[in-house]
Amino acid sequence: MIPSILPTYNRAPLEFVRGEGSWLWTAEGERYLDFGAGIAVNALGHAHPALVETLTDQAQALWHVSNLYRIPAQQKLADLLVEHSFADTAFFTNSGTEACELAIKMARRFWYDRGEDRTEILTFEGCFHGRSAAAIAASGSKKMTEGFAPLLPGFRQLPWGDHAALRTAIGPGTAAVMIEPIQGEGGIRVLPDHCLKGLRALCDEHGVLLILDEVQCGMGRTGRLFAHEWAGVTPDIIMVAKGIGGGFPLGAVLATERAAAPMVAGTHGSTYGGNPLACAVGARVVEIVAGDPAFLPRVSQAAGHLQQRLGGLVDAHPDVFSGIRGRGLMLGLECRVPVAELVRAGYDAHVLTVPAAGDVVRLLPALTVTDAEIDESVARLDRAAEALRPAAA
Repeated sequence: MIPSILPTYNRAPLEFVRGEGSWLWTAEGERYLDFGAGIAVNALGHAHPALVETLTDQAQALWHVSNLYRIPAQQKLADLLVEHSFADTAFFTNSGTEACELAIKMARRFWYDRGEDRTEILTFEGCFHGRSAAAIAASGSKKMTEGFAPLLPGFRQLPWGDHAALRTAIGPGTAAVMIEPIQGEGGIRVLPDHCLKGLRALCDEHGVLLILDEVQCGMGRTGRLFAHEWAGVTPDIIMVAKGIGGGFPLGAVLATERAAAPMVAGTHGSTYGGNPLACAVGARVVEIVAGDPAFLPRVSQAAGHLQQRLGGLVDAHPDVFSGIRGRGLMLGLECRVPVAELVRAGYDAHVLTVPAAGDVVRLLPALTVTDAEIDESVARLDRAAEALRPAAA
């Protein structure tokens, strides 16, 4: 018989009843060091006191009214995001997948408004933009699309890092280029700053919109509020989610006035998107991450410490690991063993990580992680690697 929960996940044999900071506890009292952070969602860790207070206060006042009315918490969050980013405007969703849907609609509406038949969106091998019909069509991979034909047309996937293919692909029907500054599911592959600068220049040359998916790499994870800031470029549209809600479901599309102007009343909507609960928490997250001048420098400091310690781990286990990739607190350990085996060994060592493509294990700790917790995580990963040595040999 089919279980009461649709079995679309291969879940680990673990369940947690309490969290605090970078730690999770089972009902039996076993404590795990969480270096997955709910797949980069719990940006401030579990049960952050400021977020608990904010959510409690809002829950006691107002939960939901719909977007038929003005929502003060939504306005506050939009103002904060506009203040701290390139964007002129924001639309709030419940997830990154929903943000992807709007980003696609916005790009196509932009050209429709100008009377031009430009609908194709270029994406890249290894990308992950969500699991909706549009998002899987954007990814184009067999793993994502098999069994779900016919796929939504209007997407073309290009090889990762193939500049010549990208230049050749852009044509009179191209509406936008959509890319993750750092691929998460694709294996923590970082788009070099010079490539992002070149991509911005290429889009400008052809009048094409640039959409960045910062659902996983945004909201301070790289040491800047958004990853594209390291390259000194500005996109036309970005997708945001995960860390922006600190654990509460929230997503957003941020855009320039030029890109967003055709999205007038009636062109898009969401019943729950931008609700008072989510936006109150999101505003508090942005106030902490972007408003505290010490926060992002501390993320970079922690990232440097983690990379240094991981370097020693790789050197100590060359039969298990081959290298490190990533930026900030979005790092990947390149494995010589199947990544699932390392993740399972981590469970035994009571450290949680996240698998990715290419036998890369993702390390996505809370942005509030301490140096002591980083040291402990590496010690536990060392034990996990030791347990795998016979298999590696």
